[in-house]
Amino acid sequence: MHAEETSHVQVQPADKDKIQKIWITAGILAGITVLEFIIAFTIPLEMATLRIAIFVAMTIVKAFYIVSEFMHLKYETKSLIWSIIIPLIFVVWMLIAFLYEGMAIFDGRYLN
Repeated sequence: MHAEETSHVQVQPADKDKIQKIWITAGILAGITVLEFIIAFTIPLEMATLRIAIFVAMTIVKAFYIVSEFMHLKYETKSLIWSIIIPLIFVVWMLIAFLYEGMAIFDGRYLN
């Protein structure tokens, strides 16, 4: 064995385009979060349904953006994207239907 072992590691300069894209993505997500905080503190409590609807919509936008950028779904074929989105739509519909039915059963059983 040699006392000196050499390594042929080459250091590459930082890719400025990728770094800029990461900062843009972080800025967009931070902007949406700031909007969420503004809405949380400006819309009165009497308009709770509107506030919740806005929060859900903004959360869906953030989730879509995170999935498209960080999971690279934006760069995939359209058939793969639709094979993920269509079942997701049905799952969300199922959750809404179960919540609605569960609230109706609760109201009928315990409030009447």
